[in-house]
Amino acid sequence: MTIRVIIVDDQAMVRAGFAALLSAQADIDVVGEAPDGRQGVQVSRTVHPDVVLMDVRMPEMDGLTAARELLSPPPGVVHRPKVLMLTTFDIDDYVYEALRAGASGFLLKDAPPADLIAAVRVVASGEALLAPSVTRRLIADFVQRRPAPRKDRALRLNGLTPRETEVLELIARGLSNQEIAGHLVLAEQTVKTHIGRVLAKLDLRDRAQAVIFAYEAGLVRPGDSD
Repeated sequence: MTIRVIIVDDQAMVRAGFAALLSAQADIDVVGEAPDGRQGVQVSRTVHPDVVLMDVRMPEMDGLTAARELLSPPPGVVHRPKVLMLTTFDIDDYVYEALRAGASGFLLKDAPPADLIAAVRVVASGEALLAPSVTRRLIADFVQRRPAPRKDRALRLNGLTPRETEVLELIARGLSNQEIAGHLVLAEQTVKTHIGRVLAKLDLRDRAQAVIFAYEAGLVRPGDSD
């Protein structure tokens, strides 16, 4: 299946470079581009991409606002693409807020070409693109400035089984499915099943949102995973 992608960035050279790189892949088709978030939303709702590469900082409408519009569309709009944020900084409050809004991850603009291609494929497959070390730094950095757990989040944890809670905690600590399976002595497919149930019960889109939920609920605190 071909992955349909649009590129939203205010730098024409960046758009052109990314488009050339991705279009050269047999399984990726760049179906549109836009110079700001507002036009990016319009293009997305016209061509219905699978993945939107979204720059964080842009004129007219920034990437965070655009991501929110795409991921929480108004009534009548059913298409919700996966959103991959592009940033020049590895720690960025905008990125955190985008992940909370439902973005599937973020990628540094100066990442190697192979990483960009892999990122599009990972996000298109429904996985979150968040390296464990970056997950910990990004979330911990933000939560340290907003340390109080949110009661509404903590109460929703009551709907999980003990095993599901355990799996959520390990996700938040940055463990991969394989590592979680080894830690809990489970089959990897069983771990995937537990993760699916956690996401469904907590109404979360993916692993990235699960990590943030766990921190905001107080299930994991900064420093726990070190």
